Amino acid sequence: MTRKAGMFSHWVFWLVLAVGFQLPPAEAASKRSTDRVQVVKKKPARQAAVVKTQKNRAGKNDRLAVRRASRVERVAVAAPRKTSRSLHQASNASVHPSMGHVAALGTESDGLGLKSNAVMVVDQNTHEVLFNKNGSAVLPIASLTKLMTGLVIADAGLSMDERITIAEDDVDMLKGSGSRLAVGTTLTRGELLHLALMSSENRAAHALGRTFPGGLHAFVQMMNVKAKLLGMGDTQYVDPTGLSPRNQSSAKDLATLVAEAYHRPILRDLSTSTGYEVDTGRRTLQYRNTNRLVSNPDWDIGLQKTGYIAEAGRCLVMQAKVAGRELIMVFLDSAGKLTRLADAERVRRWVERK
Repeated sequence: MTRKAGMFSHWVFWLVLAVGFQLPPAEAASKRSTDRVQVVKKKPARQAAVVKTQKNRAGKNDRLAVRRASRVERVAVAAPRKTSRSLHQASNASVHPSMGHVAALGTESDGLGLKSNAVMVVDQNTHEVLFNKNGSAVLPIASLTKLMTGLVIADAGLSMDERITIAEDDVDMLKGSGSRLAVGTTLTRGELLHLALMSSENRAAHALGRTFPGGLHAFVQMMNVKAKLLGMGDTQYVDPTGLSPRNQSSAKDLATLVAEAYHRPILRDLSTSTGYEVDTGRRTLQYRNTNRLVSNPDWDIGLQKTGYIAEAGRCLVMQAKVAGRELIMVFLDSAGKLTRLADAERVRRWVERK
């Protein structure tokens, strides 16, 4: 009995020892359940972190996209892409279309395919009108104004050697155009006249009017008196530069002005020189003619003047010898930068074929 009890106790000891290293089923199940709960609890935390990261990235990408779109929009506003169609129809797309465009002067065909909205071609010697397209239309004339400025100066008998200093009053406050003639620059009247006619220098033209006997007001009055004496009934001047769109005339009147100005050798010489240098004391400035046709060997130009402001479009007047005839040509309100020159070429070829 004692032996059996000892054997039983020995067996129980080893059984408890062996089983003691295992968990009870309920406890094991409980631990597995707890592990699953812990996994379930941790999984949403990781997902939240991922979602937060994705949101941050999306927000950053959205902000980058907005900045890129903003830059693209600013570039588009500052420099819109120019297609061949937009270049051909630049005047139609302009924020400030010319008066000729507003008046729809270019809607009718002229037979030569000219782009200028008002054109007059006259035989200087016989006064025969060879071509007339809206010749009586009154339009802004921009820097063609300077041809009358030159005529007044040439007829005033003033010394061309008198030195004139560019002043603050000569700075363009109307259009904000620039100038290479800094305030304080001193040149002779002849040099200023040269730059005004050849390179359309606004400060030079204004200084010529400002220093006229009686001042700027007297000068502008003289410009209008001369226009009236020449029979230019469509013409008015308000300043000597042409920056104001209130300087207006017609192609017919401007043909009269060109014919009169041609009789002044100084105006012929200065307006048709291809280039000019002036010493400002600090440096030497080189200027070129605004009309490239004066350098073209196919042309024999005796007098010329170009002009441009938005309201006037591109303008050009010339006296030139074509096919043995001395002609006066006026081109007003041309939309493209080079079309006024191309129109002159079209007229020259047309006259040569006649």
